[in-house]
Amino acid sequence: MTLRDAWDQAATEWIAWARAPGHDSYWRFHREALFDLVPAPGALTVDIGCGEGRVARDLVARGHRVVAIDGSGQLARAAADHPEPHGHVLIADGARLPLRDGCADFAIAFMSLQDIDDFTGAIAEAGRVLRVGGVFLAAIVHPVNAVGRFDDADDVASPFVITDDWYDRHRYSGRCTRDGLAMTFHSEHRPVADYVDAFAEAGLLIERVREPTDPDPARPWHRIPMFLHLRAIRGGR
Repeated sequence: MTLRDAWDQAATEWIAWARAPGHDSYWRFHREALFDLVPAPGALTVDIGCGEGRVARDLVARGHRVVAIDGSGQLARAAADHPEPHGHVLIADGARLPLRDGCADFAIAFMSLQDIDDFTGAIAEAGRVLRVGGVFLAAIVHPVNAVGRFDDADDVASPFVITDDWYDRHRYSGRCTRDGLAMTFHSEHRPVADYVDAFAEAGLLIERVREPTDPDPARPWHRIPMFLHLRAIRGGR
């Protein structure tokens, strides 16, 4: 099963999980740090792997003209049917964007690249649709998060243990339950170098790196990065 198919099957669970107020990591760990890296609105913003559309809606609310794209038909339809302004929504492969070269000032892939089968193709497409000087912003599960765990997730002093091979690119799934909601996440672990190389090959020059984690110093994840934000500029002439 492809990652796209897995997320399409989990769409109903994901929509409930993502839309519960303050429930998902977007609201708890990402949003403020992410929008510190978002540029001012330009002619066009592309949201790659938009899911149910929360980032697109936040971008539109900040004045961006958005085209939001997802490979899952169920998720794209949920984004398009949301009553809040959300821009245009398309069902399309993130590695084959139905957009012309250099049409966008800003592209974002929020927590989607680790869930896209052809992630190098998606990064290359982000570079293709950006004008020279345009900005690409990606947020992913931090690779250390994907290969390790705390012995005791409730003990701030618990040792962090690497349980999987950092360099082994592999699919993984995890079932999470919280506040009466359940969600199975499907992703692929890749080392940081894989992402950096893909950015370089797409002509994207990384200029900012952020490693968001749990802001609560009483939680063990306060000590280890949970997520990785990469902001890059499209090079060239």
